[in-house]
Amino acid sequence: MDFSIPLETQGRKYRYKYEALYHAIRTAILDGTLQEGARLPSSRDLASAYGLSRGSVAHAYDLLHAEGYVRSAVGSGTFVARIEPRRAIPGRAAAADIPLSPWGQRVMKPALPLEGGAASASPPVPDPAGTITFQDAGPPAAGFPQAAWKSALAWAARERAVPAAGAAEAAGDPELRAAIAAHLRRSRGIAAEAEQICLFQGSMQAIMLLTQLLLGEGEPAVLEDPCYHGISRAVAACGGVAVPAPVDGDGILPRDWDARVLYVTPGRQFPTGAVLSPARRQELLAWAAKRNAVIVEDDYDTEFRWRGRPLEPLKALDREDRVVYIGSFSKTMFASLRIGYAVLPRGLVGPAVRAKALYEPVSPARLEQRALACFMRRGDYERHLRRMRRIYSAKHELFRQTLAKVIPELFGLRMAEAGLLVYADWKRAPEEFAAFREAAGRRGVTFRDGELYRLTPGPPAACFSLSHLDDAALVEGVYRMGQAWKDIYEMKK
Repeated sequence: MDFSIPLETQGRKYRYKYEALYHAIRTAILDGTLQEGARLPSSRDLASAYGLSRGSVAHAYDLLHAEGYVRSAVGSGTFVARIEPRRAIPGRAAAADIPLSPWGQRVMKPALPLEGGAASASPPVPDPAGTITFQDAGPPAAGFPQAAWKSALAWAARERAVPAAGAAEAAGDPELRAAIAAHLRRSRGIAAEAEQICLFQGSMQAIMLLTQLLLGEGEPAVLEDPCYHGISRAVAACGGVAVPAPVDGDGILPRDWDARVLYVTPGRQFPTGAVLSPARRQELLAWAAKRNAVIVEDDYDTEFRWRGRPLEPLKALDREDRVVYIGSFSKTMFASLRIGYAVLPRGLVGPAVRAKALYEPVSPARLEQRALACFMRRGDYERHLRRMRRIYSAKHELFRQTLAKVIPELFGLRMAEAGLLVYADWKRAPEEFAAFREAAGRRGVTFRDGELYRLTPGPPAACFSLSHLDDAALVEGVYRMGQAWKDIYEMKK
């Protein structure tokens, strides 16, 4: 079910669950997160997603209907009614005064010319033929709705659908930005407007450019430990100083850091898979307000949540306009579709678009952008996500069962309720881990060393990406690792 409302926030204010649900939906309607005509889930689906009784949901819907917030159509469902005027979210600042790095300040000088280019990355070295790799390889081609995507591309390629040369601004195609905003309002509970969204060539470009804007040389930036290595590289490239923040089963451990930038993956911590608790989400937002800081929220794969209660992103809870929300279609669509986006605080929209124009005065991949907008408007994107959630859930369970059968003595899996990879703690002696990786490589199996993501030394761990493997290859890969473990003992004899 692609639907999110601030129930966790409202649940702390009201005694009865139906009251909390009523106020959560009402708030989402009044602040514009749920807009006129948006279809609400059935009482059965909403009750299942949030652990409520159908009676509580029905009572809340009755109250909303009686007060004119929703309308019902027999056989069609419940929809948001027209509400005028919409009010602003209580406590939300129009535009926070966000301090920029010296680089960001220079970008905003009127005399600075808007032209430049970006360096290309070196291509990765491919694995030998026959290798089963558990390293990140993107979504499977077999699960993608090719016919629907080709239809969207054909629509975008028609002469009437292609904008004139130079018409696309640096922020990206307006129709795609509007489609993303609508998707986020419904599926993530984020009251985003198209004007706050800037498109990038993948999420990494967004992370790098925003780091340039926000972080000055020698300034501290708080990073989860372990964390996505792209973030640590971005901080280092800008001359920043990484401040490691430990992670446990409830996500990052909040502290009163003396810093003004925090990078966090609250929906599913990368790489451990921990989900940031509601209490800690509020602590991070309070810290940002106290320190006049910005939180960069990388929501890299929580679109693939197949069970568990939906949790509000930090951006949905943000009342001071201090959170940057970053998403990407490279994981949800296909790896070569280099389209990412950021939902920006209003005070960062101008600097970010101007900075991006230094690299790309005209947003690239315009055909694909317009095709993706069409793909989303038709509902094909949400249908694709629902199908892939079922597929990935089955892959994770198959991996867990096979590993428990073949090599239970090697890894302790941190199984999550979403995502594309599994983080596994090494259960044997630390010195045996390197030998096992080498033996697995000789057997034609590769996986990522968890050390790649650490800012400080820690115990050995592995990261297994499952999304791109079919069931036969996944099982074969685990059995090969079992043979590699036997090889080590044979060598000791």
